This record gives sequence, C-alpha cells and structure tokens, in this order.
Amino acid sequence: MNPNWLLRMKRWAQNPPSPRRVKLVFAVVAICLVIVGLEWMGWWPDWATTERMPRRGVPLGNF
Repeated sequence: MNPNWLLRMKRWAQNPPSPRRVKLVFAVVAICLVIVGLEWMGWWPDWATTERMPRRGVPLGNF
C-alpha cells in the first residue's frame, strides 16, 4: 500500500467528512448502480449507448 494512502486515511479518521458529503457520495453510488442495473436488464436506451471507436485509426474487425 502506498504511504500516501495511509496519510490520507489518518486525515479522514481525524477529520471525517460531513454528513452532507456522505449522503452525496451514497447518492452518486446509488445512481451508478441504477444505471448499471438498467443496462444489465436491457432497459438502457440505444441512443444513450456509445459506440466503440477504433484505436489509432485501425478499424476493428477488418484484418
């Protein structure tokens, strides 16, 4: 583990985030889980799905 992460954990233990920030983080995680669930069930609209772009100008599947 990186020592910087240990220092960050120490600071979080001494100065925990506010309840408002904790609620915000949980809300963002919940929204992400809902989006993943919708996509997994097949209910995510096609217009909101991105298409894979070729890397370095080489078209995919044309070998």
